[in-house]
Amino acid sequence: MAAITVKPSIPKGTRDFGPAEMTRRNYIFDTIRKVFRRYGYQPIETPAMENLSTLLGKYGDEGDKLLFKILNSGDFLSSAGGPLPANPEKAALMISEKGLRYDLTVPFARYVVQHQSELTFPFKRFQIQPVWRADRPQKGRYREFYQCDVDVVGTNSLLCEVELVQIAADVFKALGINVCLKINNRKILAGMAEAIGAPDKMMDITVAIDKLDKIGLDNVNEELRADGLSDEQVEALQPILGLAGGKEEKLAGLEKILTSEVGKKGIEEVRTLFGYIDALGVDIKTELDLTLARGLNYYTGAIFEVKALDTEIGSISGGGRYDNLTGIFGLDGLSGVGISFGADRIYDVMTRLDLFPSEANAATDVLVANFGGDDEMYSLKVLARLRAEGLSGEIYPEPAKMKKQMGYADKRGIRFVVLCGENERLAQSVTIKDMAAGEQKTVSIDEAIAIIKG
Repeated sequence: MAAITVKPSIPKGTRDFGPAEMTRRNYIFDTIRKVFRRYGYQPIETPAMENLSTLLGKYGDEGDKLLFKILNSGDFLSSAGGPLPANPEKAALMISEKGLRYDLTVPFARYVVQHQSELTFPFKRFQIQPVWRADRPQKGRYREFYQCDVDVVGTNSLLCEVELVQIAADVFKALGINVCLKINNRKILAGMAEAIGAPDKMMDITVAIDKLDKIGLDNVNEELRADGLSDEQVEALQPILGLAGGKEEKLAGLEKILTSEVGKKGIEEVRTLFGYIDALGVDIKTELDLTLARGLNYYTGAIFEVKALDTEIGSISGGGRYDNLTGIFGLDGLSGVGISFGADRIYDVMTRLDLFPSEANAATDVLVANFGGDDEMYSLKVLARLRAEGLSGEIYPEPAKMKKQMGYADKRGIRFVVLCGENERLAQSVTIKDMAAGEQKTVSIDEAIAIIKG
């Protein structure tokens, strides 16, 4: 029986990354990591999979549906204890106890609670790892993608929010991306719900208005009605969603509408945050966006979202304050705040706008040609010297025809080829060819190093 040939493929919503892409991605990771370290944050990592009990119920009903569940190892059906129930959610829990992490924040909360005796609070951490969501793949949205998270837990101070704004400003300035940082506060959203007489519908309201940019006001209003809000309540919400002007005009308008303590507290926190940003001259465009909701259940205070200004794409960064996320794991009263940078969307933005610098080039600095025999050993010694000077270099593995070796360098985008033949070996020199200029000359090894570095 003939073997069946399977065409290789990868799951939808995932991607392979070649050397050129990985060099650029690492440039993004390294840039972000340097900024995180500059502000005193420490790195951690958590497992790709978590117990479903850790993940379920932390992201709202819509988030729970996007969790990738992992079948129990071994003969999972025999351990299910009989026929599986018709209810898909109950059936899934009988054969799956683990899931791929949806974000880095909930695993971080679990980590803090589990390792609380080892940590010094406030605890400042950063984490750069992939996450998975069973979403419908589309342009700019993937099922597997990297997040670069920075969080601080153990303090209620608004200085932490200010610091996160500074971090965002530094990151996007270093990457060369022109952005707008949108800010809101979940306390303001709670105040909105109270102001229209629907405090029990706050989550429905936040989920709906978070889609305003995507589906428009009419569709948001229809969704609100479908969620049980009356026509009068939907109508009462319109003046709030329609507030225009700068941050002061919007805040002044809110002060006339929001009378509850929680709403007033949200206005106060937003005004304080913008005051610090302005006083410190933080170099980033900011906006008070009263429709920004960020649908995750755990946010309780300030919320952030960053949009690129020079190309159409979804948010490339977002986060906020969560007052008691660790409480779901038994550690009450530990407030935290964080922001996440979406590396994949940042990569797409930088590619579209051609923002990657020359150092984000995957090409090796120099190829040392291989002439074989005694010349090969001399070539290896020259190569070792080049590497010792901090240059990336390689030798062609066999003494092939020079046309083939030059063709290899050209296809790989290697600019300099160093030739170490008999004449060079006897003179303890090298001939260096600049593939871009089409020129070559014989020089000392020191001179060759200076040329390549230059």
